Amino acid sequence: MSEATAQASVVVQSTPESVWAALTDPAKIRGYFMGATVSTDWMIGSPIAWSGEWQGKRYEDKGRILVYRPRTQLTFSHWSAMETKEDDDDGDVTYHIVDISLCPTETGTQVTLTQSNLSGEVTDADREHRNENEANWATVLEGLKKATE
Repeated sequence: MSEATAQASVVVQSTPESVWAALTDPAKIRGYFMGATVSTDWMIGSPIAWSGEWQGKRYEDKGRILVYRPRTQLTFSHWSAMETKEDDDDGDVTYHIVDISLCPTETGTQVTLTQSNLSGEVTDADREHRNENEANWATVLEGLKKATE
């Protein structure tokens, strides 16, 4: 995996099966992922799209499912028009990779989210926005925790 541009983690007091269900059920996702409507068939290589409103602005993000290992790992590419207005389609510059891994613990499930760039590089903009990105992902994971426990 490329060098991380942001990372967040949480322990959920629930089984990996319950956490996985919350990660992949569009109705549950909407409840903790900033109201996003998610569309995908969860097949590797298939498109995934998020739409909704965040901080008063409509958005439509997109990507592809890269890894789908039930109860263990979900990885997808992600492009956001809120970050850049131009989608270069080859993903070198504007696509992030979001990797979510689940690991059983004595008290539940450790959920770790790592964001990196498809290009593998960390840019000055990544460094500048790292704290903001980590705070946003931490908020999403706390919402996942509340939705699952």
